[in-house]
Parts: sequence; C-alpha cells; structure tokens
Amino acid sequence: MFTERRIERHQLPYFLKVFNRYTDQPIGYLGNVSESGLMLISSLPLLVGPDFELQLKVPGRDGVIHLINLTASCLWCHEDETPGHYDSGFMLLQAPREYEQLVSALRDYFSFYPLNASA
Repeated sequence: MFTERRIERHQLPYFLKVFNRYTDQPIGYLGNVSESGLMLISSLPLLVGPDFELQLKVPGRDGVIHLINLTASCLWCHEDETPGHYDSGFMLLQAPREYEQLVSALRDYFSFYPLNASA
C-alpha cells in the first residue's frame, strides 16, 4: 500500500453532492478531486473494494444541471475528523471528458497565481 500521494489533489471549500447513478440516492459530498480519483465525504462508511456508479450534478452557467456519470472503485474508507462522517478514496475507472473539465475548472477557480509586480 502506498503512503505518499503522487497526484496533487484540490480541496473544495464547499461540496458538490454525489449520487448513486442508478437509484438517484445521495451517497455523500465531493471532498477533493484529481484527474484519476476523488474523495467522498459521507454519513455512513462505504464498502472498500467494489465499483460504484456515481453521478455528479453540476450547476452550469446557463442554470441547467449537468450530469457527470463516473465509475469508480473505493480503495479506502475511514472516519473523518468530524464525528459521524466518513472519508472514502476512489480511483476512477471510467470518467467522461466533462469530469476532466470539472477538475480543470475547480483547479483554476481555487488556485492562486502570483501578481505581476513589475507594474
């Protein structure tokens, strides 16, 4: 088991809800994202090992909700620092281009860039 993360993750100061793609039941909230995985925060522990069919409902600029369907394998689950919450790490097995665009948009939105001091 690896102990060091090789892919930079981006923490989200507020969360997007994550749903079961087939039942439309909420599973939890998106905690952080990368191109190849995500962390989910839930009120119940999730089973480690099986594949999950997930769905993100992302609000668009046009006011329309955009659905992003993902297939991901749960690699780990442990209790969060907040009592009654659990963190679960997922490796993406199948993700559409829209997920890559979401990760890129979140990275751009939450990143800080140095100002040009020569002005």
